[in-house]
Amino acid sequence: MKNLILLLSLTFTAITSYGQINNYPNLKVPDHTPMMNQTWETIDKMMYKVSTQGNKKVYTPHYPPELKKLENKVVELPGYIVPLTSGRTHSTFMLSVLPVTQCQFCGSNGIPPMVEIFMKKGAIKYTEEPIKIKGKMKFNPEPLKGNAEIQIIEAELIP
Repeated sequence: MKNLILLLSLTFTAITSYGQINNYPNLKVPDHTPMMNQTWETIDKMMYKVSTQGNKKVYTPHYPPELKKLENKVVELPGYIVPLTSGRTHSTFMLSVLPVTQCQFCGSNGIPPMVEIFMKKGAIKYTEEPIKIKGKMKFNPEPLKGNAEIQIIEAELIP
């Protein structure tokens, strides 16, 4: 019974939303600014090798040659701040090509490319607007200890 009520509720919401949008054909639905550039495209090629140790699956990052070329190089990345802790300012955070606050079903179509950012000096204020950073790309030697396989260290905000 609960499933039927949930299904009917979701169907009603979808029909109502569709009808509301069609009543306003000139309505521009807000969207995010595309952040994908050549560096993000390269980062997005990272894959995982799956192995088994005992009864557990182990996922080991695999960096293709094109991505390995960027290790220890200074890169510039536009993106959206994804905080790792609460607060207004952050010296360590994730940077994503998508604004996570806009994604109500985050993770349903895969996880967008993200890197972990370590600011060189101080902290930056959280914003929902895109930012651009510059820093040195490093691969996390122990991905199970940390938040991301790819990190940008000594990062600076580019105005």
